[in-house]
Amino acid sequence: MAASSLPKILSPALLSYFQSHPYLPSCSWYFIASVTLSVLNRPDEIPAVFKYALEKGGRNAPAKPSHDEQLKIARQIREALVKTAPIGGLPKAINSLLSLKSVTPPTLQDEPLAYSPTARPVELYDIPSSTILHRGQNFFDKIYGKVSKRVMGQMDRSGTEDLGITARLMYGYILSNTSVLTAAESSLVLIAGLIPQDVNPQLKGHLKGALNNGAKTSEIQAVREIVIIICEASGMTKFGESVPGGWGWRNEVANL
Repeated sequence: MAASSLPKILSPALLSYFQSHPYLPSCSWYFIASVTLSVLNRPDEIPAVFKYALEKGGRNAPAKPSHDEQLKIARQIREALVKTAPIGGLPKAINSLLSLKSVTPPTLQDEPLAYSPTARPVELYDIPSSTILHRGQNFFDKIYGKVSKRVMGQMDRSGTEDLGITARLMYGYILSNTSVLTAAESSLVLIAGLIPQDVNPQLKGHLKGALNNGAKTSEIQAVREIVIIICEASGMTKFGESVPGGWGWRNEVANL
């Protein structure tokens, strides 16, 4: 089914609710919503989020965002979508970023060989990989706390140590980069990307990891709330363990 023929997920009322949510970090609703839509494979809805954010900004914004504030919004959404690649899949991240670009004015884009707000090109080509991988390990350890060695060890002993290597690369080069999104914001992105996938074992670790990265309990629960709202608006439902398959969750979505 073509995206244009799919039923709309986000109404103006929902966008307004997210933008004014009292417990979400004030400048986060738009990248949390975009991440959720990306993982739900609805990149066609991301432009509506972006356009609304450019007009309204974050919570309690006194006026339409300035150009610098709009650039920050664009970069935050792009970075959040990049960070969904390790957990939701690169194809969905590609489609979502291209959908976003289709409505992004040239003045709000970051083009190749120009200034990079994340400095990832420099990290890839000019900084020793050991430095980046060490940063990623520190980020992983902060998220998982006392059980970080056990979690990484499980991946190393999964039948192929390549799983642990993959995790180290993702945490080093993608997830631990906090130039655009803080550690706490990055954790909220991971939560938003995991909830639609019905993967409670991983979600539980990242709910606690968000606390370890500095997010407040109220903020984490607010993210969980709006992600579930978007998921349910897309047709997801709790269908239980007895149903062989479907679009939804087999169990209650993990919470703190």
